[in-house]
Amino acid sequence: MTQSWDQRLARAAVRPLARTAVSPNHVTALGLVVGLAAAALFATGSAPAADVGAALFMLYLLIDHADGELARLTGKATPSGQRFDSLGGAVITTTLFVGLGVGLSERPLGAWALALGLAAGLANIPITAVRLQMRRRFGSQAVAHPGRFGVEIEDFLYLIGPATWLGALPYFLVLFGLGTFGYLGWIVREFLRRSASPGP
Repeated sequence: MTQSWDQRLARAAVRPLARTAVSPNHVTALGLVVGLAAAALFATGSAPAADVGAALFMLYLLIDHADGELARLTGKATPSGQRFDSLGGAVITTTLFVGLGVGLSERPLGAWALALGLAAGLANIPITAVRLQMRRRFGSQAVAHPGRFGVEIEDFLYLIGPATWLGALPYFLVLFGLGTFGYLGWIVREFLRRSASPGP
């Protein structure tokens, strides 16, 4: 499968680390810190803080690929590392949506922003659980995100930057929040489809 553009960038960024003591788990932990900081900045409701938060979250998205690329470069890919990465991603996506909901609750969306942020954030818990089970039963390819021309479906999260800086963050929350429920339905259906298929 052709790598996405941000995967290629992440691979180039971590290549100098391949001969150091830095491990993929170190990179994952760095991503957690960056992602949580981004969510906290969004939760303040401050426009300048959200601008910085958007930049940090875009950096987190790149780091989220960097740990896997470093693991492949060094031959240190492990099931426990994959679980750490998956659970860390769930934590960051959940806190991001909650942070957006809290931060936007004082704007026109009001309580709806908070409700959508909480619901979309919590939806990532079953999404992660199903994806981990799919990876265990059917392999990593089963949870690969669809994409084309070097862009995967998850890469649309990079739009959080332009959306924030152009004052369209409420639209981002609505579109991506509702999209989370659609993705939850799709991943559950995919899991059931694969489970019902006869084995080799």
